[in-house]
Amino acid sequence: MSNTPGSADPPSRDRSTPPADRNSSIRKEDLRARAVEVWTPVDLIRWTGGYLERNGILEARLTAELLLAHVLGLKRLDLYLQYDRPLQEEELAAFKRGLRRRLRREPLQYILGTVDFRELNLRVDRRALIPRPETEVLVGEVLAWCGERGGLDAVDIGTGSGAIALSLRREGTFGRVLATDTSEAALELAGENRDRLLGGPESVEFRRGGGYSPLGGERFDVIVSNPPYVAEVDRPGLEPEVVEWEPCTALFGGPDGLDVIRALVSGAPDHLRVDGLLAVEIGADQADAVAEMVGLHPSFRTPCIRKDLAGRERILLAEVR
Repeated sequence: MSNTPGSADPPSRDRSTPPADRNSSIRKEDLRARAVEVWTPVDLIRWTGGYLERNGILEARLTAELLLAHVLGLKRLDLYLQYDRPLQEEELAAFKRGLRRRLRREPLQYILGTVDFRELNLRVDRRALIPRPETEVLVGEVLAWCGERGGLDAVDIGTGSGAIALSLRREGTFGRVLATDTSEAALELAGENRDRLLGGPESVEFRRGGGYSPLGGERFDVIVSNPPYVAEVDRPGLEPEVVEWEPCTALFGGPDGLDVIRALVSGAPDHLRVDGLLAVEIGADQADAVAEMVGLHPSFRTPCIRKDLAGRERILLAEVR
């Protein structure tokens, strides 16, 4: 591993020269030249954190820690209990593979292959959107609404990795949880998560289709969704990790981002029982438009808008009469 500009290898002990091209490859001669040096976790984290930061990667040191912990099969904090452990050649090679991927702006969650979501450790890859903290708040709002009532039926529209549906089943007392998605690949991923985390197909049912089409004439106590709500005009401002790697069909909701939300609102009364709940994650600037949309529909009571952990209005809660 040389100190040649353009290489993603940790350099020789002179760590002053940052590589400039995040898409550059590591040459075989670099590997042979650097293999004679010994690297420890603390050395590698320090160098990689600075390297990633200079290449425009946010939370650079944390990224370095999580990548190395993943490679070594350790918890992040355990790295500092083994701070002077010599790293083996195969460990460094595996770390460099992950580093190359991150430099191409692949999301860290896809590289690690898992993400923590409430009580679940979900597998994630390019088949589905990466679950985010605001969606954890959405789940929490649904569980709070349900309270101590047991035996309710819920459907998750656009389940992706299965985060919402599996969390409702794990944490709630639902009689039935159904989840849908337009993507067969996403449903495969959700099924893998279900089988690994909840034990089998009896826990959550999956159906393929868009909107309410997979439901037929069925009615539920809860309809919940994290739909595509990014406006097409906002596409140029998205980070490469989002727009270049996550499925666009799970991101974009038409010119103003509200196409799918409109369909969810208009169709919900046909699939909710009396006093049932529609719970939808929305964009940070969409609360007024969505509240007005619901308010104009005669089947709904006055909607509530809840905030996420950052204080942004992100969750629509609307009960049918």
